[in-house]
Amino acid sequence: MRAPHLYRSLRGFCLGAFRTLLGDIDDGADVPFAFEEHTSFDRPALYEYRPLVRPFVEVRAHRLTRREDARIAIDDLKREPAAAIFARAHASPRASDDDGLFASVLLPLLARTAELCGGFDWDDAAYDKAYAELEQSLFGAGHSYGAVAPLVGITLGGQAVDLGGGIRVRTAATGEVAKLWPEAGGLLPVDFGREPDRICVLELERALPRGDTEPPDAPGEIADAVTAIRLAAAAPIAAGPVLFERLDWRPYGVRPVLPIAATQPAGEPTRLDSFRGALAADLRTRLAAADEDPDLGEALDRWELSLFQDGPFRAEQLRESLVALLGGTDGLWAAVVRGAILLGEDGRERADAQVRLAGDPESDLVRRALVETLVRGDRATLVRMLDETILGLRPAPAARPPSVARALAS
Repeated sequence: MRAPHLYRSLRGFCLGAFRTLLGDIDDGADVPFAFEEHTSFDRPALYEYRPLVRPFVEVRAHRLTRREDARIAIDDLKREPAAAIFARAHASPRASDDDGLFASVLLPLLARTAELCGGFDWDDAAYDKAYAELEQSLFGAGHSYGAVAPLVGITLGGQAVDLGGGIRVRTAATGEVAKLWPEAGGLLPVDFGREPDRICVLELERALPRGDTEPPDAPGEIADAVTAIRLAAAAPIAAGPVLFERLDWRPYGVRPVLPIAATQPAGEPTRLDSFRGALAADLRTRLAAADEDPDLGEALDRWELSLFQDGPFRAEQLRESLVALLGGTDGLWAAVVRGAILLGEDGRERADAQVRLAGDPESDLVRRALVETLVRGDRATLVRMLDETILGLRPAPAARPPSVARALAS
């Protein structure tokens, strides 16, 4: 035992909470049971009947947090540096560190103890086991962070697709979300797990060194991954509407996915193969360039917004995206000519691209121009090279890498 003072104060909280919860049961409250259907594509459904101890506890959290034994336990946790990262759980402008510690340490410990007890008849051995699991998480060499967001609008060929940085697209395991987050049923997309294009998740996994007090920016990283897949595969995908966080395989938080990534564009589902997956991984890392290049960021935002619009509004967003990407102060005509040089392999293709970019630009050509610009690196240098090509001072920029060409053509 690393922290006897925590053992005592947290045990006092759990004992007091058990007494309160047993009082509710004596007054007629019932511990609910769940009859859950776990579905997976092309497999028979599985059913599970189990008591919902955790929701029973969480519904009464507002009362439990006001108890004096809860205050004592939280004060002891705040004095423990190893618990600092748990204080960031459920972080929001309205949530304090006390709220985070209560939600990520005290409530899970109470619920785990109750699950091991099979209800609310106290068992010292059950508490000791639950507390030992907590200490292992608190004082281990580091933490294992994970975040999972449902993904719709895309299919896989079977293998998971690695997007780099600890992010991957994989098929969801049966009941994996409900196991850690029993309340998740109402937070999943409609028909998730029942349709071929609604059985995948976008997962972020990262090892956090001991002493880290801030979790990764999961909503931002998930949104970047969605943008990269949309660019690489022209896929009408969306993640969320929420992502589920865990720390050391314990529930850590449920956070909203950024709206632009959580909204599904119109279109037919697309398959994420190895070529498109490799391109998406490359683009995901290159999206960071938009932080230093406001025009590139504007071009990406305008193109992504155009996915959710129609008619003249869509056309205007695409024009503004193209101008921000390749036009600069020269405007649309320069962006169209530069885009034609960038996208065309010969004179005929360039003439065709110029026609399709002028007036109402085609969304897929603007997407390809964004991809080509991102994979070539320095946008300002690329624009200068395109201008020199137009003036006959140099040949067209070097051909795109074969992997990019194959992904865009597939």
